[in-house]
Order: sequence, then structure tokens, then C-alpha cells
Amino acid sequence: MTVTAPARRPRSTPSASEPPRVRMGRAALLTVVMFVGLAVIGMISAGHGAYGIPMGDIVASFLNRLGVGGHALERVPESVLWDIRFPRVVLAIVVGACLGCAGAVMQGVFGNPLAEPGVIGISSGAAVGAVCAIALGVNLFGNWTVTVFAFISGLITVLVVYSLSRQGGRTEVITLILTGIAVNAFGGAAIGLFIFVADNSELTAITFWQMGSLAQASWQKVMAVLPFALAGLIIAPMYARRLDLLSLGERPARHLGVDVERMRVVLILVVAVLTAAAVAVSGIIGFIGLVIPHLLRMAAGPGHRFLVPGSALGGALILTAADFTARTIAAPAELPLGVLTALVGSPFFFWLLRRTRRKQGGWA
Repeated sequence: MTVTAPARRPRSTPSASEPPRVRMGRAALLTVVMFVGLAVIGMISAGHGAYGIPMGDIVASFLNRLGVGGHALERVPESVLWDIRFPRVVLAIVVGACLGCAGAVMQGVFGNPLAEPGVIGISSGAAVGAVCAIALGVNLFGNWTVTVFAFISGLITVLVVYSLSRQGGRTEVITLILTGIAVNAFGGAAIGLFIFVADNSELTAITFWQMGSLAQASWQKVMAVLPFALAGLIIAPMYARRLDLLSLGERPARHLGVDVERMRVVLILVVAVLTAAAVAVSGIIGFIGLVIPHLLRMAAGPGHRFLVPGSALGGALILTAADFTARTIAAPAELPLGVLTALVGSPFFFWLLRRTRRKQGGWA
């Protein structure tokens, strides 16, 4: 007598079959949790370091700056808080939001879960432009030079990746990964070449780009990158509904009125802006754009109306927490932020790659 094994039950994950009210409720709860978590982590990060500042003093100084109460601190803690700690926290929020949003948009545009600015080489490409400006002493655009060079280089990279990974009207996962490997290798070689010709001061700055860090955060850097970040973060959610339609397939999306190619061009530009904005002030920080959208997709479903802005918020939360960990886990030394995110993100990528292979490139 033949005994058949019982059928394996599928894992329970949020799906489009759930009532809209349930999905909206879960998304709203996650949004509140992430907002509260970001506020708490931001305040904790602002208070901890070589010079500790009590939480009560942080709140009092913050309220005083807003003009709604509180009081000013003494000169040293006030300077540490507003000239060192808060710029770093704000920059972590901006960079994390850019990387998280770019990852969610890229996964929607390319139609697979392995697309991420760092994994497929866009961060490396943008870093090459920034390092080129530093090593060659270019100053065509003043304080905006590094950001502009990073944007141009990131845009070229994303266009190359997009064109090489398309085959027969669809994006092949294996081609995407191989293209990312090639672009990362080229980026590493180009950065190595600039290291060879750079002097000592330029060498320090280039090393910063390779490992990723927010140690040089300042209000000037926040203001330099903020217009690019806001532009991308405002435009990306406007395409959420069209990304949902694109997930049904290109032909159904076209029948439903979506100009697929035009949308792809716009969103590729958005990804380039967001990635260049992040890389220009933080160096190469990988896996934020890969991990965050997947965690939110598993928790609240694949709808982009929540996924795109939610990934921006989740990226800000995770990078702020990662930056706090990087500068406190080995105190008084500081662990490079890009190294920490890679240590955590790499195992997740391996798991995701295996999961995607089992499903033959499909994702929900």
C-alpha cells in the first residue's frame, strides 16, 4: 500500500485576499509603531556618546528651540546636542528614508525582490562619481559638486543596469544579479584607481566613501542633500497605484491606462536621485533598500500605497538605530556603518535569494 505524504500547508502571509480594512489597519499600526520607534531611537542616539546628555535636558532644549517651553542648556551640552548629535540623527533619517524608498521603488519597477541600489551596483556607481570629484579636486558646483557628480554617475549606472537586465520585455533575476556583480567590481576598481592617485587628505575622504559613515554629519550636509531627498520622497508615492497595476504584468497595466515606459523612466530617475543623495553624504551603505521593503511586505502585504512611504519611514528607523549601534557597540571606536549593515543584510540576502529560487523568480 502506498502512503502519500500530507500536502504542505502554505505559510500564512498578508495577501490581496484579505479584507482592505484589515490591511489598512495593519499598515496604520505599523506606521504608528515606526514613528514612535524613530522618535525614541532618535532621542536616545542624541543623548548617548562620549559626552552623555540626560533625556530630560534633551527634551528641555528641544522645546526651548521650538519656543514652547523648556530651557537652554549650558554652552557645552547645547553645542554637542545641536552641532554634533542632532545633525547626525537628522542625516541618518534622511539617508535611511532615501535608501528604503529607493529599494521599494526599484523592486516595483524591475518586478523582482532582488533589486536594491547596493546589490545591483547603483550605490557603487554613484560613489565612483563622488570619489572622482574628490580625487580630482573638482569644484564646478561649489558645495553641490560631490552630490551632482554622484547623481550623474548613479543615473548612468541605473540606466546601464536597466538596459542589460531586460530581455524579452521582462527583467531576468540572474541577469540583474550578474550585472550588479560586474558594476560593483568596476566601481571597486575605479575607486581603487582614485586611491592610487589621491594624496593623504583625499585618501581619508575616499576611505569614508568605501565603508560608509555619518561621522562627518553637519547641518550644511543635511541642507545640501535635503532638496534631492524631498524631491524623490514626494514623487515616488505618487506612482504607488501604477506600481500596483504594473505588478499584474506589463500588458494588463497598459490595458488599464498605465504608460509603462514613461513611468519606468520617471521612477528610474527618482531612484537615481534618492541613491545619489544618500551616497553623496554617507558613502556606500548597503542592504537597507533590500531588507526594509521585504519586512514590510511580509507584515502588511504588497500594496505600494503603504509600501513606498512605509519603506522610507522604516529605512529611517533602521539606519538611525544602526548608526547608534555603530558608534556605541565598540566605543570609544566607531564601527563603519556600511560594514554593520552589510553584516546584518548579507544573511538576509542569501535567504531571499534561496527563497526566490524556490519560487522560480516569483514574488508577491
